[in-house]
Amino acid sequence: MKHLNKLFAVALLFAGLTSQAQDSNNPWAVSFGANAVDTKVSAVGNDSPKWIQLANARENWNFIPSVSYLTVSRYVGDGFSFGLTGSVNKIDKMVYRDLSTEYTDVVVNPGDLSYYAIDATIKYSFMEMLKSKWLDPSLNIGGGYNFFGDASAGTVNGGLGLTFWFSENVGLQLQSTYKHSFDDERIADLDVPTHIQHMVGLTFKFGGKDTDGDGIYDKEDACPEEAGLPEFKGCPDNDKDGIQNSEDSCPDEAGSKELNGCPDNDGDGIINSEDACPDDKGTKMMNGCPDADGDGVADKDDKCPTVAGAKDNAGCPWPDTDGDGVADKDDKCPTVAGTVANNGCPEVSDETMKKLNDYGKTILFNSGKASFQKQTIPVLQAMAAILKEYPTAKFSLEGHTDSDGKDAMNQKLSEDRAAAVKNFLVENGIDASRLSSKGFGESMPVDSNKTAKGKANNRRVEVKLVK
Repeated sequence: MKHLNKLFAVALLFAGLTSQAQDSNNPWAVSFGANAVDTKVSAVGNDSPKWIQLANARENWNFIPSVSYLTVSRYVGDGFSFGLTGSVNKIDKMVYRDLSTEYTDVVVNPGDLSYYAIDATIKYSFMEMLKSKWLDPSLNIGGGYNFFGDASAGTVNGGLGLTFWFSENVGLQLQSTYKHSFDDERIADLDVPTHIQHMVGLTFKFGGKDTDGDGIYDKEDACPEEAGLPEFKGCPDNDKDGIQNSEDSCPDEAGSKELNGCPDNDGDGIINSEDACPDDKGTKMMNGCPDADGDGVADKDDKCPTVAGAKDNAGCPWPDTDGDGVADKDDKCPTVAGTVANNGCPEVSDETMKKLNDYGKTILFNSGKASFQKQTIPVLQAMAAILKEYPTAKFSLEGHTDSDGKDAMNQKLSEDRAAAVKNFLVENGIDASRLSSKGFGESMPVDSNKTAKGKANNRRVEVKLVK
C-alpha cells in the first residue's frame, strides 16, 4: 500500500506539470482518488436496482481512507477514449441474503480480504454532444481481472460516469462500474462475487504541445514560438492595441488601425516616429510641427512664432529701420528711406540736381585762385547736407571759367576749383569714393564772355549725377 500511494503522488506531480494547456482535445488523462466496493448487488435474492446501491452504504461498502485507484487513459477520437485502471481496497463487508428471515441482508467480515483490480475501459463522453464546457457524462464498457484475497477472476464491466470540469484540464470525477463475475459464490479466498465499484477523484487532461506557453496548442497556433492571444490565433500583440505584431508597424507602441498600429499623440495624422513634434499638432509640410504665423518656420525653430518672418532669420522679420520696405540687410541706406528700385536708398530727383547746381553757380572763388571767398562756405555746407541725404549716389564736380586769360591757365584753374569743391565736401563728411572732379576751362561757356554778367555765369561749378 505504501508503494501504491507513492505511485499516486508521482502521478499527481506529473499531471500538475503537464496539464497547463487549454485544449479540450488533450489526448491523455490521469485520474486518481478513492474507491468503494459493494457486493450487495450479487447477494442471492437481492432485487434492489443494480446501479444504485447507496442504501446502507456505511454497512455495505468496503472503503479505505486513502488514494486507492489510478486511471491512465488516452483519447482516440469522436468522444471515445481507452483507459487502464488499477485499484486496491480491503473487503471487510460481504453482503449475504438471509432467506430465512424475510430476505434481510446479513453483512459478514470474510476476513479482511485484500482487493486488487486491473480494468480496461472504453469510455464514451457525451460532453461534445451536449456542447458543454463543464458537464461531462459518460458511458463505459470493458473488462478486468479482480482479486478477493487468494481468489481471482475476470469480470465483464459496464458503468456510468459524471465529471465536473473546474477548468478545461482539471475535473472532479464520479464513476460507478458494475463488474459481473462468472464465479459468483461467496466462499472467502475461493470466489470472486459480482460487485459494484464506486470511484470519486480528480482527473487531469494533458499531452497537447504548446511551445510558447500561451494556452494555444501548436496545431492551432499561427505563431507557435511566440506567446500570443486567442483572438489572433496565438500571435502576440505586444502593445495591446488590438493589432497583432505581424500587422503592426509599431508593435511595441499602442496605436490606431488607421495608422497601422502606430501612435499619434497629437492627433495630426503623422505617427510619432515621423513627427518632429509628436506632442504638438502640426502639419505634414512642417513634419508634424505647428507653424502659428504661417511663415514656413516651425514654431519650435521660430524665434518670432506669432509674427511671420524669414526662414534665414529664424522666422523673424528682417528689420527695416527706415521703413522704406527694404530690409536693413539689403538696404544700402538703412537709416534713410529710399526706394526698392534703388536698393533702399533715395533716388536723386531733378529738383535736387537743380538745387545743387543753383548752389554751384553761387560758389565764389578769390580772383585767379581756387580758394573760396568767406561768404561761399555756407553754400558749400548746404551742398554737403544735400549729398548726405543720398549716401550711395555718386556725383561729378565740373569746373568752368570765363575766357579771360590763357587757355592753359583757365584749364588748370577750372580743374583746381572743381577739386577744391570736392575736397571741401569730403572734409565735411562725404565719402571720397562718391565724388569725382574735372575741369573744362573756358571750353563750355553758358553765356557770352563779352559782358561782365556773361563772364560771371561762365565762372561756375556744375554738379552731375553719375549713373
